[in-house]
Amino acid sequence: MLGRPVQSKQSVQGIFMPKHIKGFVMIDIAINDLNKYYGSNHVLKSISFEIYSGEKVGLLGKNGSGKSTLFKTIAGVEPFESGEISKASGKKIEMFAQIPTFGANDTAEDVLRTSFSEITETFEAMKEIEGNADPAVLARYGRLLERYELQGGYETEVRIDKICSGMNIGERMRRSLFEQLSGGEKARVNLARILLRECDILLLDEPTNHLDLASLQWLEDFLQDFPGTIVAVSHDRVFLDRVVTRIIEIDDGKAAFYSGNYSFYLEERERRYLTQAEKYKQQQRKIGQLEDAIKRQRVWAQSNPSNTGLAKRALAMEKRIEQMDKVEKPMTARKLSAGFDSGGHTAKETVLFDFVCKCYKEKVLMRDICLKILRNDRIAFVGANGSGKSTLLKMLMGEEGLDSGEIKIAANVKIGYMPQTITFDHANATILEVFRSKTSMSEEKSRSALAKFHFFAADVMKQVDTLSGGEKSRLKLCLMMQENINFLLLDEPTNHLDIASREWIENALSDFQGTMLFVSHDRYFLNKFAEKVWEIENGLITQYDCGFEEYLKAGRKNCDLGMAPKKSSSKNAGIITGNTVSVKAQSPSVEMLIIEAESELCKVNTAIEADLARADFSKMNSLHETKNQLTQRIDALYREWLESGDSL
Repeated sequence: MLGRPVQSKQSVQGIFMPKHIKGFVMIDIAINDLNKYYGSNHVLKSISFEIYSGEKVGLLGKNGSGKSTLFKTIAGVEPFESGEISKASGKKIEMFAQIPTFGANDTAEDVLRTSFSEITETFEAMKEIEGNADPAVLARYGRLLERYELQGGYETEVRIDKICSGMNIGERMRRSLFEQLSGGEKARVNLARILLRECDILLLDEPTNHLDLASLQWLEDFLQDFPGTIVAVSHDRVFLDRVVTRIIEIDDGKAAFYSGNYSFYLEERERRYLTQAEKYKQQQRKIGQLEDAIKRQRVWAQSNPSNTGLAKRALAMEKRIEQMDKVEKPMTARKLSAGFDSGGHTAKETVLFDFVCKCYKEKVLMRDICLKILRNDRIAFVGANGSGKSTLLKMLMGEEGLDSGEIKIAANVKIGYMPQTITFDHANATILEVFRSKTSMSEEKSRSALAKFHFFAADVMKQVDTLSGGEKSRLKLCLMMQENINFLLLDEPTNHLDIASREWIENALSDFQGTMLFVSHDRYFLNKFAEKVWEIENGLITQYDCGFEEYLKAGRKNCDLGMAPKKSSSKNAGIITGNTVSVKAQSPSVEMLIIEAESELCKVNTAIEADLARADFSKMNSLHETKNQLTQRIDALYREWLESGDSL
């Protein structure tokens, strides 16, 4: 039984004073007839809905649909022209959106501790009067101590450590100056700061951006257990499935409501579309029948002027059509009608990595990698940020060199590469100009090809530097489809795109018949396309002969959360360890020795290459001797590492 809180007469700002009636569900946020304009653009059109205590609501919509504007109006950071937004009184609200500015000397730890400003204030007040034996002061100290305990002062360290562990914020990052962190690191620290603040309502704008897989799973578990209300804008479809219990979709400034998660929303949206389409079809058939009858009545009336009833019946039928509650024609998102042409067959072994080594400065990214990519493989490449995933794709493209080893690419392989950041040679050129410069097609054929990617009429005259992320991705795909590609390299292809743009890309890739190697944090995309998984960690790559979901179930999910995976006793576990190890649990001291030795080996290799370039052979023998010693030491350390893993 749903109840509506009673609005206080004294509350001119629309703050709710809920009546605590047993069995009633309280409303945390109520929006009534909300209208918002940007100039003459009517962004939000008479929107009304309520969000109840404990609901976890996802706001969906294409970029530009108005969902972000609605989120900002709920948060109170965006004004609106008319309507009312009411929030329950006494409820604490926290918002994760833009990263605030902190002091130049503030560390990440300082930023995290701003969540406990009230606790810090109480603690400082206690310190000021500590040791004073005056009875009145002792009484005040007792009250402060009681407040400190109620505020959770003794649990602050445990809470910080728990959140930081889940969000992958290590000790080094906590000690670093906040302003010197990367954008992604700042976002993680800021989200952790919000989660540390006890509140009743959480407003989250793209909370899963910049998180690795382990942090994503931890955040979802945390939010599932969060007892308060959540309103989230997100393009992460797995997040919307695991966390959200209700969907509000904004389309053309209007709201549609779905009482379930993302999977329910997809099914229900399709059901509603089919129902609406059938109603529209039936009404149009009825209108057509009436219009035919009207024409007949008028023809008969002209033939029989004395029969006035014929004209009256025609007029009555016209009024009947006018008075009908018209069923709107349902609209569905257009899907891309284009697909990749076959780029021809390649050899069965499309790519061979032969003892590939790569260092960045003193960090070993890849050590003696020996792997194969077979024809028509669909491989997801996963690992921590900075582990070398994008570097490997660039090595395949010839944009990054190798330190040692060889990458052999079979004949007849035509590679298409979609980088994280898509740029075009001439930023001021139009879509049509860029397309024609790359394809040499006529204008008519170019417009036809671009139309398949939803660039219609005047769209093709847009400058490429003004395009959204989704539009750039569509244009890049359109260009790639003209090249008879049979091997796709994709680096975060759905990053920062709305759901509609992600679906467009997935639709285009679904019919691709060639080989794919892709880096992605989009678990929906990974589940859809991955047939094998490469996992890079500490310079090693492990291949899992299974899809992404099976890969997580196989034990890697536990590894991501810092737990040791169980070693499979089956020889057919579906995990191949080409130049890698399947046991990841090891002594930290051995791991550090391996890393140090590999860094030294990297320096020696660099010195050998430098001496060869200068034709200086005076130190060559000693350098090679050092290299052999380091190689033997590394091999011995890896044996020790494996033995310690076996003992778990």
